[in-house]
Amino acid sequence: MASTVTDNERSTPADRRSRLRPGKNGKLALGPLPELVGYNLRKAQVAVFQSFQNAVAPHDITPGQFGVLIMIRENEGLSQSDLGTAVGIDRSTMVAVIDRLESRGLVVRAPSPNDRRSYALRLSPEGQTLMDDLIPRVQAHDQGMVKDLSPEEQAQFIDFLRRVSRSK
Repeated sequence: MASTVTDNERSTPADRRSRLRPGKNGKLALGPLPELVGYNLRKAQVAVFQSFQNAVAPHDITPGQFGVLIMIRENEGLSQSDLGTAVGIDRSTMVAVIDRLESRGLVVRAPSPNDRRSYALRLSPEGQTLMDDLIPRVQAHDQGMVKDLSPEEQAQFIDFLRRVSRSK
């Protein structure tokens, strides 16, 4: 049985610009997409990222930058290389992310006391203040995304996502 979606339910600008036009009933046939894990994960990711952007809008922080700032906050003195490995970002991309956060005054790079070839990262006072504001906003956003799930279902959902992410 093919699922359908209305124009308003399409999730990406590319979908809205699509040359496909809905049929007479106003719905676009999706074929097997609604039963595919990847399709549903992508739709959920778009919803989560849009909600995240709304929650942190005044601060111009992406979900990836937030994750990097959390890792630095929780692991002061972490090297860029170790941070990149932990968050799954290649070296050149990590340098660019840290450059951006440093130029905004959120992160401080200092020579590593253990390795002259690397930097030890820490949050600046501005970065710490920002995180003190962002963490409750992001936690509230996160809870809003799963508000229709019981606490047990939320834990199960996170477990399922972790298991999927490990199955590469």
